[in-house]
Amino acid sequence: MPLEKNAKDRIIKKYKTHEGDTGSPEVQIAILSAEIEQLTGHLKEHKKDFSSRRGLLRKVGLRRRLFRYLQKENLAGSLAIAEKLKLKL
Repeated sequence: MPLEKNAKDRIIKKYKTHEGDTGSPEVQIAILSAEIEQLTGHLKEHKKDFSSRRGLLRKVGLRRRLFRYLQKENLAGSLAIAEKLKLKL
């Protein structure tokens, strides 16, 4: 279940680091967080949807790897995005 285009555009506009930015780690982490929230809501309603659960676990792992990369490259940026998205470190 991908995000709607306008929701993704709002996220990109909010978290971009420079003009034309669509792929920085900050933006990717924010998009993945929104997708994770959406899948979590879906799985609360459909408890036996195991293929969506696998997709959720994949997205959580990808977000974790991106966040770890961002911590190595830009510690201040990683702390800022974690605070904005209310992520645990």
